[in-house]
Amino acid sequence: MFWVLVVVVAVALIVGFLAMLAGRLPYDGMAEPVHTTPPVRLPEQPGPDDVAALRFDTALRGYRMDQVDDALSALRRRIAELESEVDRSAVDGGHPGARAVDRPTDIRRG
Repeated sequence: MFWVLVVVVAVALIVGFLAMLAGRLPYDGMAEPVHTTPPVRLPEQPGPDDVAALRFDTALRGYRMDQVDDALSALRRRIAELESEVDRSAVDGGHPGARAVDRPTDIRRG
């Protein structure tokens, strides 16, 4: 009786596998991912705290690539803005955000 059950289960598995290969049974190997966190949105000018607060959904082999790509794009834009600001200030002779107290003066004590 036990062997009959084993044979029936084995035949059913083989038939099911062959039916899937032949396309008779529907199989969805890559279903749409399920989001477990809200969408990743960085502000226009992300700061260190915004980057530290980033959280991504985990997927089969790591993180959701679309969320990581969006976050990296926002950071890339911000870095480009900061670099252009630094370049502009280098041409002007100072550095961005420098206060008058921080700038060297030409006062000689004597």
